[in-house]
Amino acid sequence: MDELKKIAVLTSGGDSPGMNAAIRAVVKTGLYYKLEVFGVYRGFNGMVNDVIKPLGREDVKNILPLGGTILKSARCEDFRTPEGRKKAYDNLKKHKIDALVAIGGDGTFTGAKIFMNEFDFPVIGLPGTIDNDLYGTDYTIGYDTAVNTVVNAVDKLRDTAYSHDMVFIVEVMGRDAGFIALRSGMASGAGKVLIPETKTHIDDLLERLQRRITDEETSAIIIVSEGDDFGGGMEVKKIVNDRFPDLSTRVTILGHIQRGGSPSAFDRILASGLGYQAVRGLVEGRSGVMVGSVNRQIEFVTFDRSIKHHNKINVELKKITEILAL
Repeated sequence: MDELKKIAVLTSGGDSPGMNAAIRAVVKTGLYYKLEVFGVYRGFNGMVNDVIKPLGREDVKNILPLGGTILKSARCEDFRTPEGRKKAYDNLKKHKIDALVAIGGDGTFTGAKIFMNEFDFPVIGLPGTIDNDLYGTDYTIGYDTAVNTVVNAVDKLRDTAYSHDMVFIVEVMGRDAGFIALRSGMASGAGKVLIPETKTHIDDLLERLQRRITDEETSAIIIVSEGDDFGGGMEVKKIVNDRFPDLSTRVTILGHIQRGGSPSAFDRILASGLGYQAVRGLVEGRSGVMVGSVNRQIEFVTFDRSIKHHNKINVELKKITEILAL
């Protein structure tokens, strides 16, 4: 690779708390290495449509505690085509940009990998997703904040559940991964956690509710990943109501609230460290890798491995959550 002089950074896919901390780290580390840094607005869409602007210290001032992403995010069907990617490449070269930092999930890395291979253009990825399902890092940027958001919500719902003898079924994000449900369920003391990775034995849930009713304890919290094999919170409610028609049951779907809010200290530190390592990696000539943190050590994992594999649920943690819910 020729001497690195200018780099760009973008955020793509679903926003996650800590993305701004990562952007800030990329900009400040780039300036430390005497690089010019550019922001690409609205993800790959900004590359295709040339919404690319210089970023300096003032642009990232005070963004560390902000949720969302100052660079915004958007879908880009044009980037899925060779013609769209060529247009994106021409725009980067017009600004004399030498390399790219892409913050997002597996969809972002898939697009980045294709672009990198087509044009021999250096790209490094940062794991920005609340789902925590990317292979090659113990934690993704935004996951910790999302778990804390769920726990705070469940703690509040528990007060009402207890006061009115209600069962609350809380649906959380996780179409393919149950990390948010499992961790938040353990942290909030949920009576049952239903996740996509394991088959849901609905009879077990009903038996647990029966025991509570027998013991005259008619309030409970059930956390369900949206991708659970029973179809989410509303479907679980139907089954519970069929078995216990006199039980007062409510469904709370937390939805996009889990993506927003000020990032936790953990996410700020994680994003800052990974952002620094991304720029350092580019300076050292790395490309086609995601920067991750494994056992508190920095790891560079190829896009191929990160995209094709997924983090696995901690089976022991699932067992502990089940036992503590008894």
